[in-house]
Amino acid sequence: MTTPQKSGFVAVVGRPNAGKSTLINALLGERIAMVSQKANATRKRQLVILMRDEQTQIVLVDTPGLHEKERELNRFMLAEALKAVSDCDLILFLADMSDGVENYEKFLRLAGDRPHILVLSKADHHTHEERLAAVARYQPFQDRFLALLPISATSGDNLKALVDEVANHLPEGPFYYDPADLTTQSMREIYREMIREALFEGLSDEIPYGADVLIEQFQEKRGVDVITATIIVEKTSQKGIVIGKGGSAIKRIGRSAREKMAALSQRKIYLDLQVRVEPGWSKNKQFLKKLGYDYRE
Repeated sequence: MTTPQKSGFVAVVGRPNAGKSTLINALLGERIAMVSQKANATRKRQLVILMRDEQTQIVLVDTPGLHEKERELNRFMLAEALKAVSDCDLILFLADMSDGVENYEKFLRLAGDRPHILVLSKADHHTHEERLAAVARYQPFQDRFLALLPISATSGDNLKALVDEVANHLPEGPFYYDPADLTTQSMREIYREMIREALFEGLSDEIPYGADVLIEQFQEKRGVDVITATIIVEKTSQKGIVIGKGGSAIKRIGRSAREKMAALSQRKIYLDLQVRVEPGWSKNKQFLKKLGYDYRE
């Protein structure tokens, strides 16, 4: 008897900087989702396709962190996360093992009775006693979640068990995407995220949130991908920091971005980076739409 196919959408949600993108990359075995130590690095939903076996397709939805509405960009990010929660078959709520339960309680108010698995991340940073204490903090909520799993995306602890648990709760049905695909994003979109990741890595804490990336041109030529991109900042002072003395900072950002692109695509990369000041861009709906951040309230 043939095992029926199973497939479904699984939203990965949690507070900013909980490790959602790191977990997705670890499950996939590729650096597809943007990773940064700085909060709110992920700004849009991203679909990543994970094949557990020949009969099970898990479509992971990387989401922006759940946070309060502030400027227009924040409103877009929150809308993205809430849409993922409402549209998915299953939710992975990711919490840092050192967190209290406040963020989980906020999630429960947003998600209602949506089926979810509670995932406690960064377990390798804690002692056995600390892990037990973290699990105990969530026991009063045990009737709300399907399962609770401590994991480490860095060491790989319990990742297989997590995938198995997710598969147990997916509905039967045909695959949504070609099993050979890793993501629904185009290379243009992936390259943009890699430039943003390099930008976040290379600058101080206060700059990245005021910056974004616009791909002006993308061409796939024989043996080389040619990308022209503009880093958008809100203030003239930020432009100077992004460029750096003698162009040192933007050269460092460009070099890091090219290395990330080449590692994934296995192609030569030509990247031309510019910097432009757009005052108040994160509050401007029209400019946000140009950057791909478009939503309806």
